[in-house]
Amino acid sequence: MRGLQNKMVIVTGGGGGIGGATCRRFGEAGSRVAVFDINAESAAKTAADITQAGGVAEAFRCDITDHEGVKTAVAAAEAALGPISILVNNAGWDVFRLFKDTTPADWQKLIAINLTGALNMHHAVLPGMLERRHGRIVNIASDAARVGSSGEAVYAACKAGLVGFSKTIAREHARHGISVNVVCPGATNTALFDDYKKGAGNPEKLEEAFRRATPMGRIGEPEDLPGAILFFASDDAAYVTGQVLSVSGGLTMAG
Repeated sequence: MRGLQNKMVIVTGGGGGIGGATCRRFGEAGSRVAVFDINAESAAKTAADITQAGGVAEAFRCDITDHEGVKTAVAAAEAALGPISILVNNAGWDVFRLFKDTTPADWQKLIAINLTGALNMHHAVLPGMLERRHGRIVNIASDAARVGSSGEAVYAACKAGLVGFSKTIAREHARHGISVNVVCPGATNTALFDDYKKGAGNPEKLEEAFRRATPMGRIGEPEDLPGAILFFASDDAAYVTGQVLSVSGGLTMAG
């Protein structure tokens, strides 16, 4: 895809499944990759994978729920790799639990990671993009945001909020050369999905239910996501903003 060579990209949750696959794909495309993750070792592993393959990457420990910490990490990334062209808000967390069985502490953690964290990242990155009048933001939501998902009420609410937020920022800043789009994964074989399944009474049965409900007949893999993410980040999507794309094997077919 066009326009990714030498662009500086931040990927949050870059030490995880989808985040790591996305970081490595940006590295292959010639981007300079800032791998953000609360787990410093995981971030360092992803960055090492990229550099060993001949790319350019640096790892940064970042707790996206900490507004001041986010600003510090963003400043460090720009000092190391240059001005930010692309932001991918990928970090997330979930737990399988019926809403009636959740607690306010559960809500606070889910909201902090899945919604407030993305707001913090936008708040830190947008001023520079506005000054340069260019930027690409790709927010990773979930098909749960589009159709709901049993056992994920607050998570779905956060991701639906992220979709609405993304469309609003897309409207506010289209004239400034900044695009904002959303990718919605379905069930994907990641550590997050493993944690989600543990909350169910029968994880194997839950996974089989997802598999049966997916027209393509399988659970997604992390490598299924970067193509859509890099498209929205590329010059090939220069006239695309405020859009939501599901990458879920047909699990949902929202209009």
